[in-house]
Amino acid sequence: MAVHGSSDIVVDELYETTYRLRQFVEARLRKEGASVARLRALRMLARAEHPLRMRDLSEMAGIAARTTTTIVDSLERDGLVERVRHPQDRRAILLRLTDEGRRCHREAEGIDRLALAEATAALT
Repeated sequence: MAVHGSSDIVVDELYETTYRLRQFVEARLRKEGASVARLRALRMLARAEHPLRMRDLSEMAGIAARTTTTIVDSLERDGLVERVRHPQDRRAILLRLTDEGRRCHREAEGIDRLALAEATAALT
C-alpha cells in the first residue's frame, strides 16, 4: 500500500510503482555486480556522441556532483570508464567508456530488459 505524499493519488501510485520496479530491477542487477545507478551512468555515456564532462553527466542524470563522482570513481576502479583530458580545455576532464564498459553496459541493459519484462508480464 502506497504512502500518500501528494494531493493526487495517481501520482502517488505512479511513484510507488516506479519505486517497486526499480527495486525489482536493482535486485536482478546486483546479482551480476551492477546497480541501477551504475547502469544509468553507463547508459548516458554509451548514448553520448562524445565523451562527457562530469558536470554534464550529473545534469543528465539529475543527481548531485558528489554522487556522480562516487559512481564514476567506482566505474573507473572497475575499468569501465576512463577519464581523459579535454582536447581544448586543459582544466577539463572528460569521461568515456572503455571496451569493457561497453560490454558491461550491453550486459546490464539485457538484464534490465529481462527484469522489466518479467515484472510487467502480467499486465494487459
